[in-house]
Amino acid sequence: MENQSVYLKPNTVIEPLYDQWYAWSHLISPATAAMNTVGRHLKIMNSFIQAPQIHAAAVKNPRMKGGPFIDMDPARVAEIRQLKEDTLRKRDLLIKFTAAVNDLTRLLKSKAKGFSLEDLYREVPEILQGYVELVYDLNNQPAFRFFEPLLYKSDFYAEDAQSIAMWVTNNDERPFVLSTPRMQDDPGVIHFNIPFRSKAIDVLGSMKHKPFPYNGIRSMLNVAPEDERLFESFFTAEKPEPYQRYQGDKVRMRYFGHACILVETRDVSILLDPLISYYGYEAEVGRFSDADLPPEIDYVLITHNHQDHILFETLLPLRHRIKNLIVPATTSGSLQDPNLRLMFQNLGFNQVIEIQDLQTIEFADCSITGVPFIGEHCDLNIQTKICHHVKTGGFSMLFAADSANVQPRLYDHIQRLIGDIDILFLGMECDGAPLTWLYGPLLSEEIERGKDQSRRLAGSNFERGMALVDAFNPKEAYVYAMGMEPWLEFISSIKYTDESRPIVDSNRFVAACEDRGIVAERLFGEKELLYNKVESLT
Repeated sequence: MENQSVYLKPNTVIEPLYDQWYAWSHLISPATAAMNTVGRHLKIMNSFIQAPQIHAAAVKNPRMKGGPFIDMDPARVAEIRQLKEDTLRKRDLLIKFTAAVNDLTRLLKSKAKGFSLEDLYREVPEILQGYVELVYDLNNQPAFRFFEPLLYKSDFYAEDAQSIAMWVTNNDERPFVLSTPRMQDDPGVIHFNIPFRSKAIDVLGSMKHKPFPYNGIRSMLNVAPEDERLFESFFTAEKPEPYQRYQGDKVRMRYFGHACILVETRDVSILLDPLISYYGYEAEVGRFSDADLPPEIDYVLITHNHQDHILFETLLPLRHRIKNLIVPATTSGSLQDPNLRLMFQNLGFNQVIEIQDLQTIEFADCSITGVPFIGEHCDLNIQTKICHHVKTGGFSMLFAADSANVQPRLYDHIQRLIGDIDILFLGMECDGAPLTWLYGPLLSEEIERGKDQSRRLAGSNFERGMALVDAFNPKEAYVYAMGMEPWLEFISSIKYTDESRPIVDSNRFVAACEDRGIVAERLFGEKELLYNKVESLT
């Protein structure tokens, strides 16, 4: 293989890591990365060090699935202790940043009583001075906002925490990403200390469908001699099946699992919330994969800033293929609401376009309108969420993602602006995890259990889903974004039974739609749909 041009095997994993934890969007934005380092990583590691047997028991209990428990042999406690010590040493600045954020929150709570905030700037913790603005809302409640672009230009942006791990997989199983770090000496895995903006990742991604000299990629990644034999096993000289570009006269939609859908005509490709599975091994559930994506993707649309909708493991290797990346806009500067344009640009993505509520972006071959997205964010003031109304060839689709539709009148108003639609896609994960499951590290004070449990990361239930149908009169309605596919479990931690409320409610939804003569289905695995461009449905 020394002088050969080779391909990356289709089941080679390129896993993005942040200080050996699975990298998701809140580990890129400097402020949320600091808070998660302290409020999630160090907290979980301390717990494991103190009681590794409790963690071992918890990960075997289905009722504890997705909890803050490290899925590792208790005998490896020394490795976790070392990772903790490394984190304390390397991330001392971020630990101080987190303490300063909590001090600032307490300062505002105790001293900001409706009078001018100017004098309080002198009391802002030194480490935050010049990075925050102090504000009141119209009810005289104090808060602060970050000048987030400055944080990315400061030492708070810990690019040296970024790395990738590579290995060949033969199944969909992995420990849950929010609670289990990836260790340097895991067998069959090679770690590379490169930032996510590295061009080496683009080359690796391109090698899934284009050959590249083996010596070249080995040199780019500076592979250690002791790792060369394993590294060579990630590649093959066997040419993959070429992608068959869609040349028909219809709109083709392919469901890739969860909220990932590819919309294609002979002129345009649109990929929503990319989350692509691997292939090349036996699997019980059929799936589309990277082999089913076009060499160039015209538009990638992101609905919101959660780890199951922004998956760097998919997005980074696709970066070289993406012509336009469309993300929900925000300039809030609030801790819980990082700016996605800044994040993606710092990760090496070009042509990042922000879209706002009811803004329409017109292209020669399609239009994309941002539709307000209510709920699924635990009542936090978060602007980085949007549904997408896509029109191409006179055909109309609404991708509602995890919108909980807690106020159906909103979509009555929107229908008067955009009209009826041909197809509705909506998520119905109507239980959802509590506030602290995802946002706990950002809270400055513990929240009462009852309040925590009442504020959920939940999508629409049966009634709210039907209200969307009532508003937009679709000809077809599909439930998606349920986190059910086996290649999603390590991200979502979801495993339903027939009695689970999301299954019960989505079954009712499908039946009610069919009673009205609406084609309906809960999507799972893979699905291909073809539609006439002008006359709507075939």
